[in-house]
Amino acid sequence: MHLPLTTPFQPDGRLNLRKLEDNVRRYSKTPAAGLVVLARSGQPTLLSDAESRDALRAVAETAAAEKVLIAGVRRDSVAAALDLIAYAEELGYDAALMPVSSLLARGGKTAEVLSFFRAVADSAALPVVLDSGAAGEGQIAIEVAAELSAHRNILGVVDASGDASRVSRVLAAAANVGREVTVTAVFAAVTRRMLAKSAPATEMFLSADVLSGGGTAVSVAPPVAKSTLKTRTKTVGFQVLCGRTAGVLDALLAGAVGAMPPLAAAAPQACYEVLAAWKDGDPALAAEKQERLRLPALRVEEELGVAGIKYGCDLNGYFGGRPRLPTLPLTGLERAEVEAAMAGIRN
Repeated sequence: MHLPLTTPFQPDGRLNLRKLEDNVRRYSKTPAAGLVVLARSGQPTLLSDAESRDALRAVAETAAAEKVLIAGVRRDSVAAALDLIAYAEELGYDAALMPVSSLLARGGKTAEVLSFFRAVADSAALPVVLDSGAAGEGQIAIEVAAELSAHRNILGVVDASGDASRVSRVLAAAANVGREVTVTAVFAAVTRRMLAKSAPATEMFLSADVLSGGGTAVSVAPPVAKSTLKTRTKTVGFQVLCGRTAGVLDALLAGAVGAMPPLAAAAPQACYEVLAAWKDGDPALAAEKQERLRLPALRVEEELGVAGIKYGCDLNGYFGGRPRLPTLPLTGLERAEVEAAMAGIRN
């Protein structure tokens, strides 16, 4: 499970990096495999370029090294997308999550959409994950996702449609794609920040004896302990993740390898339990856990959107706060509805 972060703001609308860092510290203790910064529920289009960079940096400096970091890159131009991806790479992010340019989201020609993603992926400093929204919200056509699956720098797609048949069709079309990836001894992800921590130091130092003896200073490398990080390789195909909380189990049954449920920001444990039961080979328990999410997914995530998710965060001890305008905060009645919908998944 990759957890899409919300973006905290001050009461006056300014970015609240301290609360973002506090949330990340807590999310780092959850079972989530990764954290997604500036995903759709993070209101990325309402942040300036400087704010986007500040948010990316705050998360990278705070998150546990074992958490996969994915940078949401919602930019209409190839140049702007590549610039932000390069910055995320410098911070140690592992992948970039990219929707189709908003200029092409409605009515864009297939050739234009393909050219946009290929131009970014060809030069991107990080692997690209496609971000396919619901119908009418930047949904990437199945044939486009299938054709892009062969690109060396495009790892997979997050599908927010909730349509399991789309998952099956994309996977069938990309069945011949295979890549070697590095994983831990227990097949968990190896992040770039884990590798950086375990890499031998390369800095050169002056040896103390030559400095004190009056001789010529010689640059030598200090002794370095061997890395304790044990890795292996694994062959994987084109990766499909579910981006809609209500459709997680159906997507997993159709072949998805994981999920990026927006509700996970407010209820990470409840969302993770669906995947945990599925991984344990207990479909009845997975269905029970998915059913428990049905009402909050519908009312909080899909009907109330970002404002509902952020209030759900407040209820469960994470900082949600007010959404940034023009999105309005919930009314008193709506807050009561969120409280009722989340009664069964409160911490």
